Amino acid sequence: MNKRFRHILFALPFFLPAAWRLLQEGSAQPVGLLSDLAVGLTALLLALLSPFWLRLPLVLAWALFQAASLELYAAIHRLPCWQDIQYLADPAFLGNTTAGLHLSSPWLVGVILAAAAVACLLPIQRPRAGYLGKGFALGLALLLAHAFLNADAKEQSLAARYNPLQRFLADALATPLRAEQKPVRIAELPLGLRQVDLSGEPLIPQGGAKNVLIVVMEGIPGLYHPEIREAMGVDPGPPEMRELSEQTRDGMLLPDFVAHSHQTIRGLYSILCGDLSELSFRTSKAIDLLELPARAQECLPARMAANGWDTHFLQGAGLVFMSKDRVMPNIGFQEVHGDEWFADPGEDSFEWGVTDAAFFQGARHYISGLQANKRPWLLTLLTVGTHQPYSVPDEVADQYPSRKEAAVAMLDRAVSGFINDLRRDGVLDDTLLLLTSDESHGHELAEWVCSWGIGIVLAPERERLPRMHGDTFALMDITASVLDYFQLDIPASVIGRSFFRDYAEPREMVAYTAGKLRWHTSGDLLYECTPEDGCLVGRAKSLLGFPPEALAEDRENRAPWLFAAAAALDNKLITGGGGRLLQFADGQIRNLPERMRNEWADNLVGAQYLDFPSNSKVRVSIRVRAIEAQEQGLQLKLSLRQWENPVTDISFSDFPLLFAGEESYIEFEFDNPQVREAFSFHLTGEGIQSAIQIDEFNVTVL
Repeated sequence: MNKRFRHILFALPFFLPAAWRLLQEGSAQPVGLLSDLAVGLTALLLALLSPFWLRLPLVLAWALFQAASLELYAAIHRLPCWQDIQYLADPAFLGNTTAGLHLSSPWLVGVILAAAAVACLLPIQRPRAGYLGKGFALGLALLLAHAFLNADAKEQSLAARYNPLQRFLADALATPLRAEQKPVRIAELPLGLRQVDLSGEPLIPQGGAKNVLIVVMEGIPGLYHPEIREAMGVDPGPPEMRELSEQTRDGMLLPDFVAHSHQTIRGLYSILCGDLSELSFRTSKAIDLLELPARAQECLPARMAANGWDTHFLQGAGLVFMSKDRVMPNIGFQEVHGDEWFADPGEDSFEWGVTDAAFFQGARHYISGLQANKRPWLLTLLTVGTHQPYSVPDEVADQYPSRKEAAVAMLDRAVSGFINDLRRDGVLDDTLLLLTSDESHGHELAEWVCSWGIGIVLAPERERLPRMHGDTFALMDITASVLDYFQLDIPASVIGRSFFRDYAEPREMVAYTAGKLRWHTSGDLLYECTPEDGCLVGRAKSLLGFPPEALAEDRENRAPWLFAAAAALDNKLITGGGGRLLQFADGQIRNLPERMRNEWADNLVGAQYLDFPSNSKVRVSIRVRAIEAQEQGLQLKLSLRQWENPVTDISFSDFPLLFAGEESYIEFEFDNPQVREAFSFHLTGEGIQSAIQIDEFNVTVL
């Protein structure tokens, strides 16, 4: 193999993103193409400059990052930010996501990884200094050209302007700018973002339903509902949930319905606690509530339980990840179940849990049990089938353009059948049914689709409710709406408006999705902001949909205030001074796998992605007891990770070998001279017919 051909093969993985963009978009994205070329060339030169032992990980890291970014964008239509490293660097998470090679772009990912593997095997000598100098000069010129063109292309999506790696680095460098902004007090924020608003005219008197059913569909945007899409003036396009539309023809639609952020735990917090979820990637407010029992008791499940309702939570996935096994009881659910409730689902399961068809069949059975008790109930359901890699058999996926569309079609069929079954069972005669989503997985139509949730209301008073409610609503309004429907007292900490009222005045609305802070004022101004670019602004009727006029650069430079206001909303649950006690155990019993798959899938405790401030100390105490153990005993292991990278500079004692009936206690502490973010504890173990009881897992921040 001649020298020139070897160099071409070595360079191939670094320029495949640029080639793919050209193939997909032609010349429509010149700014993004410049970014691909500049970043690819720079990464290539760094690899060539490095010694062989460093060159291999650099080439592989480049290929894995680009491939993972492609899959992330396909799943939720946003580029990675630096806080995503816990996912992109987590081999277990990527393993589940890519299980069965059900990738959105399997050929491209395969080519990138294969090209990287070939490049790692090639005997390439380091080029002469003159060539490297010219190469870096060209790379710098491309970056300068990109910066020049990018300044005039801010109205385009981030994906159209950046290679994922450049966007990742830009976000990491710009994020500290947020911390330097002058703090904003909660009292300075718009009224509608700090208290409940019941000023609207009631659409109905006190609601006549007895029960409440909230169905949360993983990642579904309002775009998929044909009538909602038409009401927002968006052209048709796949996928469409037509069966859901048919089964909700007697319901009230909320077309202008905002999902505030990405990530399921954040969406659930917003839905169930009547508050904005994080407008950043800091620790979820749901985790903050673990140390704020008084505020947790003001969430919807706790308020309903206090007024005589039985409260239940059922999801199709496991509960431990993101501490839903702790969060849901903490906010007032008396019964909390995940995929363990479904007895041996077999073929009705996939990597993340049970299929939507099996889930809704089980949910119908669950509801029949609730009905038999003759007591009012609140049940929240969370699906998982439309989470990548999607619960779709190959023969079904082959009938659709993508696995995502196939998964949406299967959800459409399952949820519409479920609604029809509830109607036939008589459940809807006395049940308030709310259909929504935890987040939006976005769409190639536009970035703002990532902020578009779905809102549908079915109530016994259907004849009195409008088919289309023209006001702006959001996930945070669900708690206030349910409490208003039953005319129950609404805690002062709850914010939002009620679906069951007609408002004469517009409202402020905010979301942080696809890497942008979006803020719509009551004066019909729409701001789209990033820390590095500042804000674009223009007139718009809603945070959602295409603005009637093009967004232009914000000459008033509102970005500092908007990001500071978003930070104030993010931090309003955090108490000042004193320590924070985060409790992740209350005596729950965990069955151990016979053979451990990976730290992520088999983690026994939900203490993940925590943030610790600078100049703080963290004290950890863990007490476990072996309930059952194999004859040779069981061995537990605790590992620490930050951004999913192993943390090895914190020392603590290992767990001893435990036999049935024995208890172990370990305690340690560590200092945080600098901020620690996305810090996770992984407690794992394995054993045949083995189980432990976790009596204590406390993380105290001093």
